[in-house]
Amino acid sequence: MKIGLVLDDSLDKTDGVQQYVLTLGHYLKRSGHTVHYLVGQTERTDLANVHSLSRNLQVHFNQNRMSTPLPASSRKIKQLLEREQFDVLHVQMPYSPWLAGRIIKQAPSTTAVIGTFHIVPFSKLEARATRLLGLSLRRNLRRFDEVVSVSEPAAAFAKHSFRMRSVVVPNAVNLSAFHTGKRIKRYNDGKVTIVFLGRLVERKGCFYLLKALVSLHAKNYLDNVRVIICGKGPQAKSLEAYVQDHHLGQHVHFTGYLHETDKPDYLASADIAVFPSTGGESFGIVLVEAMATVPGIVLGGDNVGYRSVLQPHPEQLINPSDTVALAKTLRHYIRSKPARERAMRWQRAAAQQYDINKVGETLLGIYQQALQRRQNMQ
Repeated sequence: MKIGLVLDDSLDKTDGVQQYVLTLGHYLKRSGHTVHYLVGQTERTDLANVHSLSRNLQVHFNQNRMSTPLPASSRKIKQLLEREQFDVLHVQMPYSPWLAGRIIKQAPSTTAVIGTFHIVPFSKLEARATRLLGLSLRRNLRRFDEVVSVSEPAAAFAKHSFRMRSVVVPNAVNLSAFHTGKRIKRYNDGKVTIVFLGRLVERKGCFYLLKALVSLHAKNYLDNVRVIICGKGPQAKSLEAYVQDHHLGQHVHFTGYLHETDKPDYLASADIAVFPSTGGESFGIVLVEAMATVPGIVLGGDNVGYRSVLQPHPEQLINPSDTVALAKTLRHYIRSKPARERAMRWQRAAAQQYDINKVGETLLGIYQQALQRRQNMQ
């Protein structure tokens, strides 16, 4: 099949939706299919068949920094669709009427159109905004042959804001890149290593982790503990200042921006991986990556997306803003290696359900069924 993966945003970033598109694209190519990327403003040149179809504006939405397309050329889109004759267009949702909306509108009747919902609104404001977007796209949405969501919370959002039923097909992770046999532990000196990995923005909750560490430090519970903060973002300077002001410098270290290829090694070095996100998560790719890699326990913020991954073990869900309870949880797992190892065993097994080879096969089946229905209609 010839498949077009459609994304309004840029492919230059490594956020969750971009990871989904790239992981799926690599899998489809390995499976013998031809893959094109129909995207917003993108500069990268390491991928074949990237069609940058619009200029984009940087905006803040759902507590994230993202880009939204300016109106794309309908003529350019029409020429691309006529030339390539895609069997399937797979659209990342929700989407803008100015790029993905125009692609869908001009898609030939022989092309199957599939959608994937990725987000959960962070606040009532974002929920209202997406509901209005759904109303504005009502006619365009009728063109979809099948819609999936990456989690039950994302499916609930799709139904509420877009009045669309969807099948849950979880986010996919290339677990082979996180196989523990390939990883290098960066620290092996007997200290308990705590790792935070994510953007340094308010929603990801790094401040709450540091606040909990202050109370542990005051009781001398960090004497044999190392804390690694991996990532960059607008909070970086204030977080670093907080560490210095509270005398955590000998325990807490910042790596700055972490390349995707380095991420598995840091996760493999973690006895405790903490992701104290306060909300706006529809799934939790980073949780699955950590579950497959960390030789210890993974703790996640108790939000709807992370809950969908960690719900079999609610003791691993944390309320980030309750830093007293967070400190108590950290203290327990710092002291108990057997508790960390018990968590590791179920995490490694649970992560397998999200492997791209399993999820990709499911998506291919959806493509084939939708395409067959299209062909029967001709």
